[in-house]
Amino acid sequence: MTKQTMNGKVALVAGATRGAGRQIAVQLGAAGATVYATGRSTRDRRSEMNRPETIEETAELVTAAGGRGIAVAVDHLVPEQVDRLVRRIDDEQGRLDVLVNDVWGGDPLATWHQPVWEQPLDKGFRLLRLAVDTHIVTSHYAMPLLIRRPGGLVIEVGDGTTAYNETNYRLSVFYDLAKVSVNRLAFAWSQDLAPHQGTAVALTPGWLRSEMMLDNFGVTEDNWHDATAQEPHFAISESPAYVGRAVAALAGDPGRARWNGKSVSSGELAQVYGFTDLDGSRPDAWRYLVEVQDPGRPADVTGYR
Repeated sequence: MTKQTMNGKVALVAGATRGAGRQIAVQLGAAGATVYATGRSTRDRRSEMNRPETIEETAELVTAAGGRGIAVAVDHLVPEQVDRLVRRIDDEQGRLDVLVNDVWGGDPLATWHQPVWEQPLDKGFRLLRLAVDTHIVTSHYAMPLLIRRPGGLVIEVGDGTTAYNETNYRLSVFYDLAKVSVNRLAFAWSQDLAPHQGTAVALTPGWLRSEMMLDNFGVTEDNWHDATAQEPHFAISESPAYVGRAVAALAGDPGRARWNGKSVSSGELAQVYGFTDLDGSRPDAWRYLVEVQDPGRPADVTGYR
């Protein structure tokens, strides 16, 4: 059972409709937090992702986990909507303790393994706006409320640690820029927040078994191991709850300032805080990637989960 380390605390998870964002919201709820779950997909309207998951479902999962989930439809590229969201949080709660910037939505726009001159600029720039501009807009409006009390936490959710992304090209110039930028934003926020006793961390999950990834492999969370017949390295994958528990662990740690400005993975934090994935394992996907998958070795997760 998750410790109720977030009782009385308020979190905003921007981009909580599905995947990592949904489970970050849920695990913060399991720790007792009130969580504002935002996104563009509602029961009345789907975003351009055209997926069935909704922010209302996420809020209900937060409440069922032991917190209080509040769904708010927000397009984080529209400053007026984000401003209105933060004013609402201030009016209703008078505080903000955790901000999670998880907005992404770029998967349908990504073009893999093609040089820049063969990539459509409109899709590439839209991807960057969704991945980077949304995080800046949200931080601009939310951080004044966050720093009202010392100890605020900002999590930038990306793909790949700073160390990994510095030496590995991430398949496309636009995707590469997006993921490097998100990590750099966490470093920038760490400089802004330090005088206010706040902490900013760049956090990456490993190979995430999101709803979309499971659909791509034609499996569910219950039988995900079957996908290793198609892709043996999928054995190192992790559920979204794993990165959710990583955020909950950071949020509940009174000494989290030691992570300020750093880039970490869910697997790294699991070794420090002792949490596990849903199956009781501790997958360390990024170490596995460097030591097994990237060198072209046969899939073997022994010692990595």
